[in-house]
Amino acid sequence: MRRRSIVDEGGAASVLALGIVGAIVALTVAVVPMLTVFVASQRAANAADAAALAAADATSGAVPGVPCQLAGQVAARNGATLGSCEALGPAASVTVTVSVLGFELDAAARAGPPEQTGEWSG
Repeated sequence: MRRRSIVDEGGAASVLALGIVGAIVALTVAVVPMLTVFVASQRAANAADAAALAAADATSGAVPGVPCQLAGQVAARNGATLGSCEALGPAASVTVTVSVLGFELDAAARAGPPEQTGEWSG
């Protein structure tokens, strides 16, 4: 019986390396879009929070301006589009939209004093 030499295994390491590189590329292609959407959802939430705070500041008189107009400007500076804005009394509620990879991500926020529920905790 003849023994096979190591020379007969030529190219096996290349195939293994190609498989590893292929797996890394496939994983990257799957993970990067998910991370992009996650980052965009956080950007939408931050834009909504900032826009709601700007509108609430305007309704309370802390800053001059029209509440929903300020909210739209702040949302735009944060890479979002103002969807809706409602400024009632000292509070403001907004929704914003961020586009990423062909998807529209929405976020909502409210800023102002706590809502009165009529119950005291303590």
